[in-house]
Amino acid sequence: MAAFTAQDVKALREKTGCGMMDCKKALTNADGDMDKAVDFLREQGLAKQAKKASRVAAEGVAYACTNDDLSVGVVIEVNAETDFVAKNDSFMDFVKACANTVMKENPADVEALLALQADGTTQTVAELLQEKVLTIGENIQIRRFERMEGACVAYVHAGGKIGVLVNFDTDVAAKPEFVAYGKDVAMQIAALNTQYLTEKDVPADVIEHEKEVMRQQVINEGKPEAIADKIVMGKIGKFYKENCLVDQEFVKDNKQTIKQYTQNTAKALGGSIEIKKFVRFEKGEGIEKRQDDFAAEVASMVK
Repeated sequence: MAAFTAQDVKALREKTGCGMMDCKKALTNADGDMDKAVDFLREQGLAKQAKKASRVAAEGVAYACTNDDLSVGVVIEVNAETDFVAKNDSFMDFVKACANTVMKENPADVEALLALQADGTTQTVAELLQEKVLTIGENIQIRRFERMEGACVAYVHAGGKIGVLVNFDTDVAAKPEFVAYGKDVAMQIAALNTQYLTEKDVPADVIEHEKEVMRQQVINEGKPEAIADKIVMGKIGKFYKENCLVDQEFVKDNKQTIKQYTQNTAKALGGSIEIKKFVRFEKGEGIEKRQDDFAAEVASMVK
């Protein structure tokens, strides 16, 4: 039995930033010798990876794709530290391998995805991730993904700034005109940051909050409270038109809504089309980005 304590494991973890189980394994391998354990973790690449993992990863890409017959689609966000990484072929190969693994294996979450064999490789996704961290030199994190079955159309905007996946119920998915229509819908969602599909999808608490804000605005404008509620109802109608996909004006033709565009396309193709759901991922949304003081950094380097 190796001579080390739980305190030694904790000390090694604090020193290297590696996980508890990795530190325990390293100390076992090194017969309790702290320096040898650190060397072991460095040799495995774990210490370097853990150090990078503490750095903020808010760049990277949002990526979306489907299989050949559009029957399965995936949208995924993989983050890195700088926007340059999104232009790196090795990084994008990793992102695509992750998306294809999700498409084929349907993992429950990111943790389950990491344990799977990466598509087109003999490594697990976790092993491939570790390899990319070491070769690219940045913290890389698989943040989230969504998988859908049925007729799917994917769209990636601005080289991976936004990824959109839209799911349809249709009998005309095999027609190229349907794909063109689907791309239009996905681009609409990307451009307008559409939040909801239909009015019934807007949560009641969101509507109540909007009503309260609008009512106060109306009163502040000097309108009598007696007619405030009537004015608010008109404003809520505008809220639906701006935030619900089917009610939005089509950005390529503002004379029709997305609902009308869908109906017209279905009629032209001799079939039926219904938008079932969609997911929009924007790279880094909700992540607090590090604010670097470049001047201070340069000054510290020349001291």
